Amino acid sequence: MAASSVCRAGGAAARALLLGARPPAALLTLTRSRGAATYAQTLQNVPETQVTTLENGLRVASEESPQPTCTVGVWIGVGSRYENEKNNGAGFFVEHLAFKGTKNRPGAAFEKEVESMGAHLNGYTSREQTAYYIKALSKDMPKAVELLADIVQNCALEDSQVEKERGVILQELKEIDSNLEVVALDYLHATAFQGTPLARTVEGTTDNIKHLTRADLASYVDNHFKAPRMVLAAAGGISHKELVDAAKQHFSGVPFKYKEDSVPVLSRCRFTGSEIRARDDGLPVAHIALAVEGPGWADPDNVVLNVANAIMGRYDRTFGGGKNQSSRLATLAVEHNLCHSFQTFNTSYSDTGLFGFHFVSDPLSIDDMMFCAQGEWMRLCTSTTESEVERAKNYLRNAMVAQLDGTTPVCENIGSHLLNYGRRIPLEEWDARIAAVDARMVRDVCSKYIYDKCPAIAAVGPIEQLLDYNRIRSGMYWVRF
Repeated sequence: MAASSVCRAGGAAARALLLGARPPAALLTLTRSRGAATYAQTLQNVPETQVTTLENGLRVASEESPQPTCTVGVWIGVGSRYENEKNNGAGFFVEHLAFKGTKNRPGAAFEKEVESMGAHLNGYTSREQTAYYIKALSKDMPKAVELLADIVQNCALEDSQVEKERGVILQELKEIDSNLEVVALDYLHATAFQGTPLARTVEGTTDNIKHLTRADLASYVDNHFKAPRMVLAAAGGISHKELVDAAKQHFSGVPFKYKEDSVPVLSRCRFTGSEIRARDDGLPVAHIALAVEGPGWADPDNVVLNVANAIMGRYDRTFGGGKNQSSRLATLAVEHNLCHSFQTFNTSYSDTGLFGFHFVSDPLSIDDMMFCAQGEWMRLCTSTTESEVERAKNYLRNAMVAQLDGTTPVCENIGSHLLNYGRRIPLEEWDARIAAVDARMVRDVCSKYIYDKCPAIAAVGPIEQLLDYNRIRSGMYWVRF
């Protein structure tokens, strides 16, 4: 309508201009065919991941691509699972101090050097991994490796910076406490893995942060920052040979021996079906998380459970589509106003995991939403169809290829894969694993992990309507005659 109005106003000249601006249909087809790559071509064209192991056991891995930028990072197999009651939060504290200067580069000099490169420096700590990475121009890769090596080996841990960051972390803990989704999932870990290291939060307790000393942090670094537990990963416009040469120059000094018998051995973290309820009727909405024990990283059942999660889907009131979404649970949520949002998760660790869902709902909709969500789980165990499995597999394929978007996701993928699997699993192999999943596999694997299992439950907010544990437990199976 608007286009025709413009034509009438402009007359013949305007019509000629609009028509003349359109390229021939054949040219459009040619342009599309040149610019688009098929899914199979995308899988085949992923560059090879090259891996080299240094003499001290540190692994150097890279994926080369013709890009002007690169991401280089160090992934270390240590996190809050390796901490104890007294030093819980040490890894998170060290991460904060890592970018505040080293013994060779005081705080101001360190920041100036990073800024002069125009680089972006970041890091994170989880329950089993710690990472520090830099995104910079490809020509600055050797300098990025040098900076990362300095961070890992010569972190200053100055008393003045420790005290300064202590206040910053305490403020962060207050902010985290206001994020009820994070609180609910931390409670879920606390009850599901009670009495084990996985029950502790990554950030640590307020009391620990107040009392951790420089000696505690230095001991944590000395005990865990060892070369065999490190991966130097890079992605982008880099040369693997140059990366290895830089690693030999700057990372050869990373120790690989432990003092006496201090080699950390992870104990099995048992799962306990249980619950934590933090009722607060002053909050507007309730956050509920429910999970069963899931498989570890290397378990092939993970692919099938991810397909099951894709079938169950996710929902938020801000989404378009309404009741026409492919997820049956999302359709029910829209039609009956069951929740504000819900999401599924499959959180894996080295030997265990959490497979479940989290939802946010009004106080009077909790029971209905829990009933529908558990009903969807039972349906996955008993009557999953081939058509919804195919849709879920396509969703997973799309998410998998989306990892190729940018050097930082690729670099993180390399680093975490080498720590979790011992190798970088190619996309073609992931695609083959996804393609092998069918409806019977989904029903069998879901029955193995979900059906008649004791769940862990965490609930925060106005949760009076959340039924007691035994009632929720009875929703984990169907009585059929």
